[in-house]
Amino acid sequence: MGLGEYKLSERSDTHGLLHTPEGVRDIYNSECAKRLKVEQELHTMLELYNFMDIQTPTFEYFDIFNKERGTIPSKDMYKFFDKEGNTLVLRPDFTPSIARCMAKYFKEEELPVRLCYNGNTFINSGRYQGKLKEIAQIGAELMNDDSVDADAEMIALTIESLKKAGLEEFQIEIGHADFINGILEEANLNEEEAMEVKNMMESKNLFGVENIIVNKGLSNELEELILKLPSLFGGEENLAYAKARVHNERSLRAIGRLEELVKILKIYGLDQYISYDLGMLSKYNYYTGIILRGYTYGTGNLIVTGGRYDSLLGQFGKDTPAIGFVILLDQLMLALSRQKVDIPINNNSTMVLYEEEARSIAINLGKQFRKKGMRVELVRKIASKTVEEYMAYGKRHQNNSILYVKEDGTIETLEN
Repeated sequence: MGLGEYKLSERSDTHGLLHTPEGVRDIYNSECAKRLKVEQELHTMLELYNFMDIQTPTFEYFDIFNKERGTIPSKDMYKFFDKEGNTLVLRPDFTPSIARCMAKYFKEEELPVRLCYNGNTFINSGRYQGKLKEIAQIGAELMNDDSVDADAEMIALTIESLKKAGLEEFQIEIGHADFINGILEEANLNEEEAMEVKNMMESKNLFGVENIIVNKGLSNELEELILKLPSLFGGEENLAYAKARVHNERSLRAIGRLEELVKILKIYGLDQYISYDLGMLSKYNYYTGIILRGYTYGTGNLIVTGGRYDSLLGQFGKDTPAIGFVILLDQLMLALSRQKVDIPINNNSTMVLYEEEARSIAINLGKQFRKKGMRVELVRKIASKTVEEYMAYGKRHQNNSILYVKEDGTIETLEN
């Protein structure tokens, strides 16, 4: 007898079997119906922008997501082995999987490729109590296009998708990976120091940042700019402020890209949803250009994340630019719920309650209703249960009407 069998046999009940592991949960009834409705609305918007569906495996080889790809740390992945001894992982991130598919199936394509997906990622992080480890995501990737127009289109699609889902008040923050990288190069920080500064900025530890740069012989202007990076967010006026204070080509190119992006997004007419954050950082190191994040009230976490990753596909054998975003469905649903956004779902269903002698009448009645697109639940009456009990059951299961087919074939409409 194995240890697991022993523990189970020692139990006097099955109470422990009713719980899910930490970080995952069940979704059912109206919550599940609303979630599926939102998924459908989001997918409709992706289709309107002509993104094609792709499905990648739930688990892949570990090397797809290793450190060199710039994805999450190995310790945060769910790892296991196949019979040949290969290390496999539950996918922690969709983007490397899509990059692999792009290099495999679209290797010869030189014009834009639009792909979208819907599925779950798995991150085994124990740092945050109560945080989900199975994360539902809906995302899109636009590849073979390095233009600022592609950046603008993906940001516009992000905003339109959130609006389609029913969200009205939200903000998409836009930054650029090369802006900070250029400044840290201008400050002559080595790779280790630059990473330490980024980590301290992420945790808002400006005293730590100051300790690193204070003896680097920086100009007052550059030192002031570095310390002010975490607060350089808001309107496009911050772009002009930063542009006047940097002197390296990498950061200036990033500002120029953002300025061009501002002009295109004004054509889309989506200015009210956009702000700019020049101190934005990402845990994914594969981002090379535009970075975007989406926030709303009702949840303290991101509802959208994404950006440009022009170097990632080259690691899979197809050196081509790409940009993508992902909507974090669990956080979006939480926000919609707390903002009391109505998500209309079809609850119009009929229960056909029948006695055994009227089985054929009930089945044919159900077939006729379903051909008309009606939702029908067939329930055979048990002699030990009263009609009133079935009426209560119908109410619990949100049946709008109940038809009672009696043994003589007569049909009675029951008030529910």
